Amino acid sequence: MMRKICLMGVLFVSTYAQCWSQKNIASKKPNIILILADDMGFSDLNCYGGVKTQTPNINKLASEGIRFTQFYNNAWCSPTRASLLTGLYPQQVGMGQLANAKEGPTGPYQGYLSNNCVTLAEVLKLAGYNTLMSGKWHVGEAPSHWPIQRGFDHYFGLISGAANYFDITKTKIDTSISKQKLVRHMAIDGKPYFPPKKGFYMTQAITSHALQMLDDYGQKDKPFFLYLAYTAPHWPLQALPEDIARFKGAFNEGWDSLREERYLRQLRLGIIPDDRKLSPRDKEVPNWSSLSSKEQKEMAEKMAVYAAQIYRMDAGIGEVLQKLQSLRKEDNTIVIFMSDNGASAEGGIWGFDSRHNGLPAGGVDSYMSYGQSWANMSNTPFQYYKTWLHEGGISAPLIVKWPNVIAKKRDGSIIKQTPALSGHVIDIMPTLCEIAGASYPKFYRGKKILPLEGNSLLPIIKEDKKRDRLQPLYWALNGHKAMLMGNWKIVTAKMSAPWELYNIQNDRSELNNLAHKYPDKVKKMAAMWQTWANRVGVFKGQENLWQSKGGE
Repeated sequence: MMRKICLMGVLFVSTYAQCWSQKNIASKKPNIILILADDMGFSDLNCYGGVKTQTPNINKLASEGIRFTQFYNNAWCSPTRASLLTGLYPQQVGMGQLANAKEGPTGPYQGYLSNNCVTLAEVLKLAGYNTLMSGKWHVGEAPSHWPIQRGFDHYFGLISGAANYFDITKTKIDTSISKQKLVRHMAIDGKPYFPPKKGFYMTQAITSHALQMLDDYGQKDKPFFLYLAYTAPHWPLQALPEDIARFKGAFNEGWDSLREERYLRQLRLGIIPDDRKLSPRDKEVPNWSSLSSKEQKEMAEKMAVYAAQIYRMDAGIGEVLQKLQSLRKEDNTIVIFMSDNGASAEGGIWGFDSRHNGLPAGGVDSYMSYGQSWANMSNTPFQYYKTWLHEGGISAPLIVKWPNVIAKKRDGSIIKQTPALSGHVIDIMPTLCEIAGASYPKFYRGKKILPLEGNSLLPIIKEDKKRDRLQPLYWALNGHKAMLMGNWKIVTAKMSAPWELYNIQNDRSELNNLAHKYPDKVKKMAAMWQTWANRVGVFKGQENLWQSKGGE
């Protein structure tokens, strides 16, 4: 009898300990990995319709998590990164344009993050997180504006924008308007970093330092936040030879047939509804069959290098996910993947070549972009590109994996959103605050902090609840403007152009402009956009641009 009682007692204690342990594990704050691609089109991932590209690790991330179909960025590198980090519109935090190395003057277009905002790193640090970053910063280039000054415990990466992947001292740009040598800066923590001349490749270096950070902090009880911001596949077209070889001949079919294949794959996957139409090929882009054999060969080779850049980024993400498994941190880590803007048409239909030295795309001494023609395919099924506020410029993939929260039955689910359920980069801050149990401050370092503009996506992530946005979404960029309210979107195609109106629920490819049919709706939404623009400071510091280009 006594033995039986003792055995029951042992079982009770064991069961209680197990339950307590499970409860304790469940109550632990999750680790967070936020991954950002650079200049990648909406359809470049296989799991978003991409054919001929290879993204097996991101595909696995999607198959074990959820995919959003209607998630928006700010159409340009720095403005998107500013909103991602702060939960505010870019003009509110001084990032209405690209980053620069200046200290002043201050304002919506100063080129570095203001003191009236807090970053994800600053907020999560207050909530008990180790804050880590590897990759491209691009929201302030002066040392006083580097990541280590904005809440990150440790940082490695490119402070500036685009750079030569093999040797940053050879960074150049040629947009057919001007040629210039750009000064690029890299850093480790608060000190400049000068990569070796040989054996360096930017994408691999970003991955390697992320892995080291996980080794250093992944085994600690304290949760970590890792912001992993790749420069791939932003130009210049430069990739490892073995990666380029993987795609030799893969794009010989040309952009016309491959764009159609991507569209059909998107329909099969459910990324776009069955009634969604493919936008026509950009009228400036030639029919592939009209190109000479030499032109076809050169353009196919460019696209092969672009695909190789994505492949190497994907391989790095695979290493990071494998590291999570080895650290036994996978279940309680939320991994988020997205892109900062649509594919880039810079350089026109053929792309630019800054060196003009006769070398093919891909190596350290080449410096090219893949151009408008391939970007039109990358943004399938949408129109337009990076810096435009039509869907091709602002639509991004969003993938979320979180094993402890996203039920197995939802693995691989595609969140088929309506416009009213759209996500935006301003939503990442409130989402991660809620996930981490972090309090978004009203004051920080003696400065009053602007209130958040976004909505938490956690209800959708956890239970796929249908909750409409609490307010419209707005954009303003280089004289272009747009607004999304419910099913309706107004947008301008050019700075001097009138408003266009689209029912995004039925016509996300923006093929049927309804502005002439519903002028009162355009007038009402335009007035709302104007009120927002005044509130966030769109015109301040760019009065001449907006006045001369029809900003009203």
